Amino acid sequence: MITIDYQSKLPFYEQIAQRFQTLILKGVISPDTQMPSVRSLAMELSINPNTIQKAYALLEQLGYIYPVKGRGNFVSDCTALLQQKKEALLKEIRQLLSYGKELGLKKEDYAAMVDSLYGKEDSNDRVERH
Repeated sequence: MITIDYQSKLPFYEQIAQRFQTLILKGVISPDTQMPSVRSLAMELSINPNTIQKAYALLEQLGYIYPVKGRGNFVSDCTALLQQKKEALLKEIRQLLSYGKELGLKKEDYAAMVDSLYGKEDSNDRVERH
């Protein structure tokens, strides 16, 4: 579930926090699910427990998890966080669309870019060659 990229310039605790954020926002880890214990995750990843504790502290600060005294950490309901992230993404997309229009890009150009980024081919765009 969680992996460490030893080539990344990002500190381990940030990598761990980002991975959990993604899993939580995608719904892979449901609200009120207990997080792995600091000790067990540290052993699984072969890293210092303080690194896991730092990642969990960051996740708590950002609102992704909450602690329960004596029981561990649990996943928060991140519906509002997900909505905020989607709104921020839409704002960025609007800015990029506006910039693209200034450069002369057409709607079709954007559609082709989106299709290629998602790895989809539109059958209408394919040309058979004999």
